[in-house]
Amino acid sequence: MAEALATPEKPLPIGSAGKRSGGWWGVMALIATEGSLFGYLLFSYFYLASQTEQHWPPEGLPKLLVPGVNTAILLASSGFVWASEYCLRSGRPRWSLAAMVAASLLGAGFVAIQLGEWQNKPYGPVANLYGSLYFTITGFHLLHVVVGLVILALLAIWIALGYFDHRRHAAVTIGGLYWHFVDAVWLFVFSALYLFPYLG
Repeated sequence: MAEALATPEKPLPIGSAGKRSGGWWGVMALIATEGSLFGYLLFSYFYLASQTEQHWPPEGLPKLLVPGVNTAILLASSGFVWASEYCLRSGRPRWSLAAMVAASLLGAGFVAIQLGEWQNKPYGPVANLYGSLYFTITGFHLLHVVVGLVILALLAIWIALGYFDHRRHAAVTIGGLYWHFVDAVWLFVFSALYLFPYLG
């Protein structure tokens, strides 16, 4: 692995100097589209919460400890993705690889904890209005996290193969943008599903 990190056989294309790559613009368009989707879902959540007469949420105020820890885990993973790109820019590919692996492991931990949260719910996705919204919103987010984990895994493999250096790291920047978006969306989801009920 050490030789691969030092001497890449075939670097990924770097693109035009001083210009944003097509991949960067593509991910920004994806973020705008997916951000709108989550915006619609959260709008529906708040609107229906204001209209319904049932208890919201049905099991009472949500517990914050586990979701709060899970939020910290996801934010930490975002920090490691940023650190991975920083290390590449600084010419430290081994540290970059370590940071990307750490980010991937933290992201996988988030998925495992979220699945545990689902199992602990006393209702399912078709039990009531709140359950449908809860599982739809968190389910869409979890799907985005899984896609992000695939991206992080590919980036880690490419870093290990020596495809990136201090000049060639556009793919890490682009993949990082998507992961930071996933993390930012979770902050809104966490605020809506776990903090908002305490304001009622």
